Amino acid sequence: MYAQMVDTGLRKLRDAAELSPEERAFQARIDADVKVEPKDWMPEAYRRTLVRQIQQHAHSEIVGMLPEGNWVTRAPSLKRKAILMAKIQDEGGHGLYLYSAAETLGVSRDDLIADLHAGKVKYSSIFNYPTLNWADIGAIGWLVDGAAIMNQIPLCRCSYGPYARAMVRICKEESFHQRQGFDIMIAMAQGTAEQKAMAQDALDRWWWPSLMMFGPPDADSVHSAQSMQWKVKLLSNDELRQRFVDQTVPQAEYLGLAVPDADLKWNAERGHYDFGAIDWSEFHAVLKGNGPCNRDRLRTRVKAWEDGEWVREAAVAHADKRAARAARAA
Repeated sequence: MYAQMVDTGLRKLRDAAELSPEERAFQARIDADVKVEPKDWMPEAYRRTLVRQIQQHAHSEIVGMLPEGNWVTRAPSLKRKAILMAKIQDEGGHGLYLYSAAETLGVSRDDLIADLHAGKVKYSSIFNYPTLNWADIGAIGWLVDGAAIMNQIPLCRCSYGPYARAMVRICKEESFHQRQGFDIMIAMAQGTAEQKAMAQDALDRWWWPSLMMFGPPDADSVHSAQSMQWKVKLLSNDELRQRFVDQTVPQAEYLGLAVPDADLKWNAERGHYDFGAIDWSEFHAVLKGNGPCNRDRLRTRVKAWEDGEWVREAAVAHADKRAARAARAA
């Protein structure tokens, strides 16, 4: 998931008797699959949860442009360059959709970005890993975007209307991103021995971080139950992770690549793949800012924001002039 470990502010689910009449009516609407809209009454904890989740998601889309942007000038062909540039542009658009959705909850986009730059709010841990060669761009599209789609398709049915509607378009575009990545991996896996080795190396490095994207195990995810009751989240971390493994392992087999997990095997009784233990200490270390690229990613984002200040000021000045002319004409 692009938003990880979102704090709902509530440590346990409350019984119906503990809810106020307004809260009971609100939960009844959610249970009936009636979308919550910006002007509707909502519990403050629900609003806070959405702000944090959408904010983290938006930041992840924007920061996620950086690992791929590093390869635009080094793409192996003009076609690959054009495809990658279009994908990066899509990710920027996703961030803008999501910041707009967050603003409907009464927060300022500038404040959301300031929180990111100050290190107060996280983005997905996956974007703190380096892209070492072209095969990494394929692995990001195949694995990272594949994991994102697995989580984001259910969000098209989440309880908050503006978020759900933004996710419909985002998921359509992400599906192309996943295909772009898999297409690169096919070309690498069916290429020279050196190219196939690069594809295998990329899978080896991105597999476990991709599984971590769904967040900690359900037993350790203290806020998931409340988010699921509110239908801000529709499937648990472990359910999503299992679906991703079941979908992706056959794809790796098609590529002729080996998933880097000695414990991976098909469990006919369960109808799912069993897989090995995840090193959650790495996940928590990256979230705390100690990943391979945390400092570089944040420094780059802050510099881009500062360098673009004159553009934002010029845009505001232009809008003010247009508004003034329209007022005079009226």
